[in-house]
Amino acid sequence: MATQDLSGLSVAILALDGFEQAELAEPRKALQQAGAQARIVSAKPGQIQGFNHDKPADKFDVDLTLDKADPADFDAVLLPGGVMNADTLRLNPDAQRFVQAMQRDVKPFAIICHAPWLLVSAGLVKGRKLTSWPTLQDDLRNAGAEWTDQAVVRDGNWVSSRKPDDIPQFNAALIELFATQRQTAASH
Repeated sequence: MATQDLSGLSVAILALDGFEQAELAEPRKALQQAGAQARIVSAKPGQIQGFNHDKPADKFDVDLTLDKADPADFDAVLLPGGVMNADTLRLNPDAQRFVQAMQRDVKPFAIICHAPWLLVSAGLVKGRKLTSWPTLQDDLRNAGAEWTDQAVVRDGNWVSSRKPDDIPQFNAALIELFATQRQTAASH
């Protein structure tokens, strides 16, 4: 895959304590290498705790808090998984409002593992095709989504993936989606 230039693209990474570290760090690195600005947006200032499955890993600096984040300032959103992160984030009204506004403007979403829980709670998955960690399939189907067990699923302005093992395919797909959406927006 040729490297896509995402210079100047602003990506919000919505995450709380308990996110799956690889699902935030590796896509963020791919975005930064493509020239995008990837900012961590969380519920509280300071740092958030990453996990490698169920073991604490590194802490990451928060760039902006959800209550101060304006979706108009971002071109795309990345939602990393992690059970604790996703289960708490889905109940955050600021996070729900943020993704609802991003979807209203048809901005690109990159969603992995348990992250679709936020989109279920925000009422955004009905009629969408996506993948996730397998234990979310019933939640997604019950909310009106079409769930499939594939490494990467692209549906309109969304790209979704299942787990850390899928990150190489996920990164390639999200860079392609973000670049394509950017070109489409520039041509209108």
